[in-house]
Amino acid sequence: MALTPESEIRFLRGVGEQRMKKYQKLGVTTVEDLLRHAPRNYLDLRRPAAIREVPLGERGAVAAVLTQKQPERLLRKGLTVQHLTATDGRDTITLTFFNGKYTVLPLREGEEYLFYGRMEGSFTRREMNSPAIFPGETRGLFPIYPLTAGLTNKGVAKDVATALALLPQLPEPLPDWVRQEQQLATLDYALRTIHSPPSPEEAAIARRRLVFDELLALSISFARMKAGRRDLRVRPMEPVDLAPFFAALPFALTGAQERAIREAVADLCSGVPMNRLVQGDVGSGKTMVAAACCWFCWKNDRQSALMAPTEILAEQHFRGLSPLLEGLGMRLGLLTGSCTAKEKRLRKAALEAGELDLVIGTHALITGDTRFADLGLVVTDEQHRFGVAQRMTLSGKGEGSNVLVMSATPIPRTLALIIYGDLELSVIDELPPGRQKISTYYIGSDKRQRAFGYIRKHLDQGYQGYIVCPLVEEDPEGEDTARLKAAVTYMEELARGPFAGYRLGLLHGRMKGKEKDAAMAAFAAGEIQLLISTTVIEVGVDVPNAVIMMVENAERFGLSQLHQLRGRVGRGSAKSCCILLSDARGDNARERLRLMTTTGDGFQVAEYDLRTRGPGDFFGMRQHGLPQLQFADLATDSQVLRQTQQTAARLLAEDPALRFVPQLAKKVARMTEMVSGGI
Repeated sequence: MALTPESEIRFLRGVGEQRMKKYQKLGVTTVEDLLRHAPRNYLDLRRPAAIREVPLGERGAVAAVLTQKQPERLLRKGLTVQHLTATDGRDTITLTFFNGKYTVLPLREGEEYLFYGRMEGSFTRREMNSPAIFPGETRGLFPIYPLTAGLTNKGVAKDVATALALLPQLPEPLPDWVRQEQQLATLDYALRTIHSPPSPEEAAIARRRLVFDELLALSISFARMKAGRRDLRVRPMEPVDLAPFFAALPFALTGAQERAIREAVADLCSGVPMNRLVQGDVGSGKTMVAAACCWFCWKNDRQSALMAPTEILAEQHFRGLSPLLEGLGMRLGLLTGSCTAKEKRLRKAALEAGELDLVIGTHALITGDTRFADLGLVVTDEQHRFGVAQRMTLSGKGEGSNVLVMSATPIPRTLALIIYGDLELSVIDELPPGRQKISTYYIGSDKRQRAFGYIRKHLDQGYQGYIVCPLVEEDPEGEDTARLKAAVTYMEELARGPFAGYRLGLLHGRMKGKEKDAAMAAFAAGEIQLLISTTVIEVGVDVPNAVIMMVENAERFGLSQLHQLRGRVGRGSAKSCCILLSDARGDNARERLRLMTTTGDGFQVAEYDLRTRGPGDFFGMRQHGLPQLQFADLATDSQVLRQTQQTAARLLAEDPALRFVPQLAKKVARMTEMVSGGI
């Protein structure tokens, strides 16, 4: 059978069924997937250096003749060591391998090899530990691939080379005018070059073509989704005077809040389904925008639903909105997994009968037996915790429902275009008056006891606080558990020691829903003075009397996640502070934490986090609804993204069905499936 890009990878010589299963863990199922499994880096083997030319502490390649293989020695059960000596004719180097029997066995004394690794030792004695080894004649940029258990870098490189040797010239999916206008290499050149580039410059040319392809498919997917929504029609709502709602508020809205409400209301009255993101920093007042929209919907005799990612946040929304909206005449209900079977049954019946105007809940809202009499508006809070599919499932419970998405996580515009590419954007860029700046301090563990004293001082004044830990419980086999603070054991230590006599509480993600709710209710009521927690408090928890927070092992968190945690204090009028405790020694970790002490601007924090950590770990978790991009780097490829959006608009204007570019149409279909597939 002739090999084609669509062929399953098991048909590639040397792969087979078992090896294919390992590739599938990397998302590689076809030969084209393998060719698009790009190297994450390259080893520069173009010009090997002399042994003494590689600076100590830096990585490099040296060409040397193997002169001696010492016998393998057993250090302890399961661990062996073997030392080799090589020379470049002027200097010698010692090469050390642990459990490296099968690496060392094929090497022959008297033959030249390239050894690539970190140069250690001293001015007179040079060493490398477990270097990569290549035949002496090897030159060029050697690819380093993302791997999984059972696949080696050498094996992947061999499979790629086999595929490229067997495949004819790869078909070109882009029209000539696109390639010429954007000065792009052919796809065949790009896929062959990216795996074995003669130079960094040619690797960059190949990568730019593959980045463009990927972002073009994404841009077309989102453009079609937006165009499809514009073609839809829903029953438009009638304009309503918002003055009664504003008059019921105990405070004045900011100009940014009023602007966001006007934009959302205009959508609701347009006859086109609303699909709008309301984005704002911690404490900017997005919930009041959602409340205004729900009230507006109720005045039009339509129901609303608000879906939160956690029961704690759903409960908080219910408690916070009930006095306001019920005071205006609306009927509210709560629907979460912790509700009893009877409560769920009664509330779902009330919803279906039209006896509830607003239901607030979690994923329980999207179960098949949850039905509405006339659902007109769906609000999702912290949308990055949901997949697009979940948002669509809930909105599908109404006939032409409108969707309002809220996110308190500041997102750089480049990333927002990807995550929320199918949404219109409203930004709340003002904080309500009276909000105090949160002072942020970065300290080492040697100052922990002083920090405890500072926390006690605030508790003695009647305030409350948080201590946030990276772990729930210690894991004897886990990474660095002696160094990382675990909430369960740490609370016991604090209760016996520095906070003996204070009222401490515990909150973490492994607790049952009712236990979490009870802990948060006790904290909100002031019964708990100091809450020891994991990042379960990261989103939405609002206790105005909590004014101080300490984050243990702060280097373990993304900056945007730290910004969210920090936003749990400073919710009232009292001056608040956040203490970041870390013994991280790396320059990058220290720079990240120092940035937190200099700015309270969530968008500035987010830009830095995206630039340094990348989109996949942007929220300290893998981004829900974000397609796993193979080539594009959203921190550096924003210009290419803009170019692909312009190209997508022209392509769709000339050929809406993409009939003349079938290969591109297939890629767009796959990308659309990824984008809309949710989590």
